[in-house]
Amino acid sequence: MASLRDDWDCKIPPDITLSIVVLGASGDLAKKKTFPALFALYKQGFLPRATQIIGYARTALTAEALHERLRQYLKGEEEEIARFLKLCFYVQGEYVPDAPGYRELARHVEEWEAQPASPAGRLFYLALPPYVYPEVCQGLSRECSDLGPSRNAASWVRAIVEKPFGNDLESSEALCEQLGALFPENQLYRIDHYLGKELSQNLLVMRWANPIFGAWWNRHYVNNVQISFKEDFGTQGRGGYFDSYGIIRDVIQNHLTQLLALIAMECPVSNHPDDIRDEKCKVLRCIAPLNLQDVVLGQYVAGNDQPGYLEDPTVPEGSRAPTYAACRLAINNERWAGVPFVLRAGKALNERSVVVRMQLHENPVPLFGPHGTHQNMRNEFVMRLQPGEAIYAKMVVKKPGLEMDTEMSELDLSYGERYADVKIPDAYERLILDCIRGDQQHFVRRDELRAAWSIFTPVLHAIDRGEVQPEPYEYGSRGPPSQDAFLAAAGYKRTARYTWKPSKSSEAIA
Repeated sequence: MASLRDDWDCKIPPDITLSIVVLGASGDLAKKKTFPALFALYKQGFLPRATQIIGYARTALTAEALHERLRQYLKGEEEEIARFLKLCFYVQGEYVPDAPGYRELARHVEEWEAQPASPAGRLFYLALPPYVYPEVCQGLSRECSDLGPSRNAASWVRAIVEKPFGNDLESSEALCEQLGALFPENQLYRIDHYLGKELSQNLLVMRWANPIFGAWWNRHYVNNVQISFKEDFGTQGRGGYFDSYGIIRDVIQNHLTQLLALIAMECPVSNHPDDIRDEKCKVLRCIAPLNLQDVVLGQYVAGNDQPGYLEDPTVPEGSRAPTYAACRLAINNERWAGVPFVLRAGKALNERSVVVRMQLHENPVPLFGPHGTHQNMRNEFVMRLQPGEAIYAKMVVKKPGLEMDTEMSELDLSYGERYADVKIPDAYERLILDCIRGDQQHFVRRDELRAAWSIFTPVLHAIDRGEVQPEPYEYGSRGPPSQDAFLAAAGYKRTARYTWKPSKSSEAIA
């Protein structure tokens, strides 16, 4: 008997009648990310011909007032923006389960789906804080999710929910239970926008379409893996939100852990979303829970004419929330046993970047001597997600000249040069389109979420109990001073005397 996965495809029926409902339409996420992503899909012809977009929020607005709020965030020709805004409507309503706004929303959707013979799609995008998800999903499930008995079999209902998905394993499981009782797993799309980034998606192709990577992508060649997220700004008045989560919950447990899973997973048996997510979940389950000995925490203080974290008036007095964390993880399987994976993230650092760095073992018998210029010149494979997407490999070459001297150089794919005429889509564009297509590959499945929270929950609870004090580091610095010893203990060696000499359109990196 054939598996359902064998017959899977992600094509959009050409005659589908689509309703996209953006809940929280008056908020920042909706106007800065969700609606601009929908406009980009519209401009490129990816939205079905019969598409309406309905904003839903508590704010008293007309459709015209919503259009004016959105206009400044939509980049394109004025006529094109005007045509897109004609597809956008607005319904005012509360988020409590029995709010009459849901019935008004259902009326809008049902009137749009006037032809029962054609397939209908209902996409609910919850651009809302997670604590209101259960109530909102109750209202949607009660009033807006019933497609009716006469509806075409290709019709569907789907809901996109934003992180954070809980704040530890217990709260995440409780949220999953509440939402799962209202929408089955195949209708829930837990969005992590890092899975929509171009280089995140390239990992799958690059690893499994090129035998050259399979030969060394393992413990026999890889010494350590660093996944780094750096921001060069602080909380900027959002301290209330950030303080309730901290940097591990905000960035490491989700974004960076998803990158780790893509790097470390085994080859899936097919491109089916669940075959890929099966492998991600397997590798996450091989990681032992963190303890405090495998973590460095920091909190930024004033420096470079910038205020410290505790000087932000939105941050609670005396807060111990970490704004920097480095976490050393061990993957206990045949491929990666003994290879440290360090996930580190911080705010108010010296640069803005997201970089994956795989450092290989040194040559066991160095031809040029252990104390020559070849020292501290390990091969590295680097993927830079931002700023300016790039993939490059650092290697030792002979320096031009009469002496037998060596230096570090690189094989480089800079997206800004290689794809100069190609628009790299925003992560939200890609992920919303995936949801319309029914492709859950780049969304987080419940067992993935459970495995990720299992890794970090013990150390998060220890931090919450005050068992460790974050180390101060200056605004604009590289981070807490103790991180260097921590990284060295994980096997990392900073490359000696290396400078990438970029061409005109590239940005210098090290």
